[in-house]
Amino acid sequence: MEHLTFDTSMLVSAIIMALTFLGIFTEGLHGFHRTKFAILGAMAMIIAGQYFEFYTPHEALASIDWNVVLLLGAMMTIVAIMIPTGGFQMIAFKVANYSRGNQFLLMVLLGTAVTLISLLLDNVTTVVIFGPLIILIARTLQVSPIPYLLAAALLSDTGGIATLVGDPPNLMIGSAAHIDFNTFFIHMGGIVFAAWISTIFALRYLFKKELAIMPKVADFGAKSKITQPGTWKAALLSLGVIVILFILHRKLEWDAWMVASAGLTLLLFLAPRIDLDNTFSKVEITLLTFFIALFIVIGGVEHSHFLEYLGTFIEPFVKKDLLLSALLLMWAAAILSAMIDNIPFTAAMIPILLGLETQGVNVTPLWWSLAIGVGLGGNGTHLGSTANVYIVTISERLAKEQNDPSLAITPGVWFKRGTPVMLLTLTVASLLMTLFFDFFAAPLH
Repeated sequence: MEHLTFDTSMLVSAIIMALTFLGIFTEGLHGFHRTKFAILGAMAMIIAGQYFEFYTPHEALASIDWNVVLLLGAMMTIVAIMIPTGGFQMIAFKVANYSRGNQFLLMVLLGTAVTLISLLLDNVTTVVIFGPLIILIARTLQVSPIPYLLAAALLSDTGGIATLVGDPPNLMIGSAAHIDFNTFFIHMGGIVFAAWISTIFALRYLFKKELAIMPKVADFGAKSKITQPGTWKAALLSLGVIVILFILHRKLEWDAWMVASAGLTLLLFLAPRIDLDNTFSKVEITLLTFFIALFIVIGGVEHSHFLEYLGTFIEPFVKKDLLLSALLLMWAAAILSAMIDNIPFTAAMIPILLGLETQGVNVTPLWWSLAIGVGLGGNGTHLGSTANVYIVTISERLAKEQNDPSLAITPGVWFKRGTPVMLLTLTVASLLMTLFFDFFAAPLH
């Protein structure tokens, strides 16, 4: 790699990025939403870039990965159409009926449903759908909802790693590295399945006492009705078409956003009574704005060549031992993602890996390590992913309503039950990465 001299542009862009990330990671302390800090950082980066002549507004616009933004927006819209139909409730209640009072079987079945849905919908959406349903089922059976809520968070995070669209960091990695849907699933599917099995049996051991209690037998049959069957069927058909198009999207030369948009367009005409104003009001514009602003911030740092400069220190180590580098990146990504949000970390790592690739380094195994690390690392703490935060919030709300503190998932509860799962699954993933390193290291193109 050519020698780069640290200059004013690098310093300014690094300071703006550091302050932006600091604001994002400490939103719980200052009360400002992380998106506000991302927007502030984006504006500061453009203005500083113009003044120091390393970044222009036009370059800022070009640095936004619209593939990620439009794909997320289209999938969010499809979910907003599906939730009011009652289809997801029907799935949850049928699962509860099928378990017939076996708590471990109920956990496995609910976990399977959450994982499968997380393959196509992001993990936050999955727990938003299933969290309240789990509480309803647990209260009806008169058992603790904590094992099921924790399982939903852990397994949605785990399941989301398997596909290109299952987790926002995957979208970012796939878009930057030009990894198609099939390739992503083929490489991540095995590791995710092993992590899923490990998580299920770890939870069985960690919640041995809670799962041993015999629940009250309840019939959920009367509750499992779809209120909008036409829209639900249309949505399932559209999702089926999306899956087929994802499998074929490289041959079609369609980006992922085009596939999701085609499925959404089909759904809008298969279910013509959809209220667009109501549907679009439920799309998370705040999250999409956060992504746009973050891409602008990272784009500025990239244009200042600061990330390329950091790459000069990493390159010799990666060239010396690629396997060790991949394992270290996986664990570092996991530990950092357990403490802070994994999206900014992923956004910062992508240009560094792309920079190493331009210097002839085989970064293919590093892409897989990054995806595994940020995905599994989210399970480490109650703040490790947005899905975790949501699950903790609804458990705290339930504890307050029932005046029973034992129903809340506290940081201590998560540390005792969630953190061991993260360490176990990372160990399993590291072993598989080591055993099948030639497969993971094979060039993508």
